[in-house]
Amino acid sequence: MKKYLNIKEASKIIGLKEHVIRYWDSIDPKTNKLRIEGVSTKSKGGTRYFNRDNLNKLQNLKDLIYENGDYNPSLKLADKLISRKNNNIKSYSSNSSHSESSQNFRQILQKMRDLLK
Repeated sequence: MKKYLNIKEASKIIGLKEHVIRYWDSIDPKTNKLRIEGVSTKSKGGTRYFNRDNLNKLQNLKDLIYENGDYNPSLKLADKLISRKNNNIKSYSSNSSHSESSQNFRQILQKMRDLLK
C-alpha cells in the first residue's frame, strides 16, 4: 500500500462515500474547529491525503456510527458505547431527571471524544 492515499482511494478502502469523509474532516461553522481531528493529512494547498493512521481512525468512526449497515443516532450510539466500555454508568433514559440527564450526556460526549483520540 502507498504511504498516502487520495480521498477517492480512501473512500473505496473504508467503504464510505467521499462526501461523508469530507464532512467529518470539515470545520464546524459554529465552533470554527475541525469536526473530528486527525481524519486526514492536508497539504499546503488543502488537498486531503490519508495515511494508515487516518484510515484506522476513519474505520473506527465508521464502525461506531454505522452498525450492520444502519445509521445509529448519536445519543443512542454514545449510550451503547458507554455501557459497553463501562458498566458502572447508568444508561440514558428519558424518564431521568434533568440534571442526571445533563450529567449523563456530558459523560457520553467525553467517552466519545476519548474513543476518537
